[in-house]
Amino acid sequence: VQLQASGGGLVQPGDSLRLSCAASEGTFRSYTMSWFRQGAGQEREFVAAIRLSGGYKYYADSVKGRFTVTRDNAKNTMYLQMNSLKPEDTAVYSCAAGRPILSAITTASTYYYWGQGTHVTVSS
Repeated sequence: VQLQASGGGLVQPGDSLRLSCAASEGTFRSYTMSWFRQGAGQEREFVAAIRLSGGYKYYADSVKGRFTVTRDNAKNTMYLQMNSLKPEDTAVYSCAAGRPILSAITTASTYYYWGQGTHVTVSS
């Protein structure tokens, strides 16, 4: 599965942005999809995950209430709606596909496929 992330950019604090992650094939619907991010000089961190049909979602505490992850299995695409952006959200955002057990859903090493990152910069 090839993943293509897009939608990053430069925004001001408080603005919104929507990221997309398009998958190359229809098996997309059989994978848990997640977003991770990595700021400059920082470790990669989990942001949000959405399971197969979209019925189960999980968020990092730092983005809960501000970010929403969704997926459209008909379009083989996952989205991350980011609202009320803060400077600390500045990072390279990457999407990933895998079949982790629930207890490992935030663990990057459990994901099989990764897209290239898209840059998000939040600055005034």
